[in-house]
Amino acid sequence: MHHHRLLFFFPVFLALVAGCNGTEETDRPHADLLVYNADIWAGQDQPAATALLVSSDGTIMAIGTDTAAWSDDLEGGTERIDAGGRFLMPGFIEGHAHFSGLGSSLRNLNFLRSRSWDEIVAMVEERAQETPEGVWITGRGWHQEKWDQPHDHSIGGYPLHDALSEITPDHPVVLRHASGHALFANDKAMELAGVSRETPDPRGGRILRDEVGDPTGVFEERAMDLITDAYQNFIQTMSPVERKDEWLAGIRAAQEECLRNGITSFQDAGTYFSELDWYKELDATDSLRLNLWVMLRHGYDEMSGNMAGLPHYGDRFECSAIKTELDGALGSYGAWLLEPYFDNPGFVGQNTTLVETVDSIAQLADEHGMQLCVHAIGDRANHETLNVMAKYVNDTDDKRWRIEHSQHIDPADIPRFAELGVIASMQGIHCTSDALFAETRLGTERAREGAYPWRSLLDAGAIVTNGTDAPVEDVNPIESFYATVTRKRADGKATFFPEQSMTREEALHSYTAAPAYAAFQEDERGTLAPGMQADFVMLSNNLRDCAEEDILGTEVLMTFVGGRLEYELAR
Repeated sequence: MHHHRLLFFFPVFLALVAGCNGTEETDRPHADLLVYNADIWAGQDQPAATALLVSSDGTIMAIGTDTAAWSDDLEGGTERIDAGGRFLMPGFIEGHAHFSGLGSSLRNLNFLRSRSWDEIVAMVEERAQETPEGVWITGRGWHQEKWDQPHDHSIGGYPLHDALSEITPDHPVVLRHASGHALFANDKAMELAGVSRETPDPRGGRILRDEVGDPTGVFEERAMDLITDAYQNFIQTMSPVERKDEWLAGIRAAQEECLRNGITSFQDAGTYFSELDWYKELDATDSLRLNLWVMLRHGYDEMSGNMAGLPHYGDRFECSAIKTELDGALGSYGAWLLEPYFDNPGFVGQNTTLVETVDSIAQLADEHGMQLCVHAIGDRANHETLNVMAKYVNDTDDKRWRIEHSQHIDPADIPRFAELGVIASMQGIHCTSDALFAETRLGTERAREGAYPWRSLLDAGAIVTNGTDAPVEDVNPIESFYATVTRKRADGKATFFPEQSMTREEALHSYTAAPAYAAFQEDERGTLAPGMQADFVMLSNNLRDCAEEDILGTEVLMTFVGGRLEYELAR
């Protein structure tokens, strides 16, 4: 474990109470850090506390209100932090996001805050001026439903590629939709991908076309592969060293971004075999600054017969789950529904992976003792996933299989989560982010009864976790927490059926102990108690009871992982 010798900005007043009796064994862990005068939320059903004692091995030695009782454990070298009455809680656990994707988004163009297509085109133009000819320009995060001004030329609600292609004749450009379920390509990228008017739509995907049949630049779901394959061909021309260096630079950026946001553990929703080896190296050299739990993500054929060494349990890195998916996203009409879209009659979405294939992957997870995590957004996709999982779940085996997103659920299926022990791995921020179009897509009745139904799931006894799906949304847990307890958009433009909100306590639980449980890690993290990892954050506001309007202004002051200060807000 790491020792920390860092400076703190809090005044330290505690008198030294190191009693020396000379008989202590030197090898027993000693108290490395005392945090006192804190307002501590240690977890659901945990007693209130004001002080925390951290051992030199990075675990919690004691927590409570009576620091005098700990005097025997304190030594001259014990660091002391006066929290000044501030709020302290277990570190946030990001329950579903993409770690290397977050890393590359921090290094590529990011459009999450972009308000118009013109703004995006201008950002690409600027990047093109400093990028060598022929090198791909990549970006992510645009969402046509969130733009302030509509664009003149549009098909299916999306812009056309002409303005973009004009300014980038020598650069292939690929810009991923915020959801990750559609992308925008310029003329050069389509040319390299061999896409023309004659290219047919692949199964489970769609190429948008104009009135004469030419591609507009938008590729949905499985059609994205046409462009991403061409991009991968370009990546293959980089040397392995260049590729790994670029990946590592992204991982460093992602770690920094997470720690700045109070995230001490991260559950990654899709890692490749090649990355597994790189993560193991980082773990072995003690280079991971937070805990990383990842789902292996490949097709059945790549994984079958290729699972040696899995599940893998390292120090801070673990791969003990497999990820697959059944449908696409709601915004791009990719969510697979039981009844057609309210605003697209006759269309029920995309079943992107055959149910039989998901069943084969479930079998693989079952054989190797790994958790199965299935991306399902529409009510049909959730229904089919529950049906597959029901075949493998039994009373003697605690599987904790997960449905990633669980966004739109047929009310009849809601009780099945608890009955089957299936975890609803949800993202609070998706609800308010999608609030601008979810009701339009589903119609009021379906949206009210089954869209992001946290309250209904919790009342039915299900485990619900929280997260952001970064880089689809900003990784900031405070924004997702706010969405979870208010169902309001931060910009005030919409409130989405607030009766499905969580209480403050439930929302904190969904970001700490619940995701720990969802990864079989509840004995190590997610609550603050003796023997647990000393992963905790200090915040500027008490999220349990501060005024609703103050939640979004909450700052992360300090982030500790394994008892070590990994981030401190500069004053």
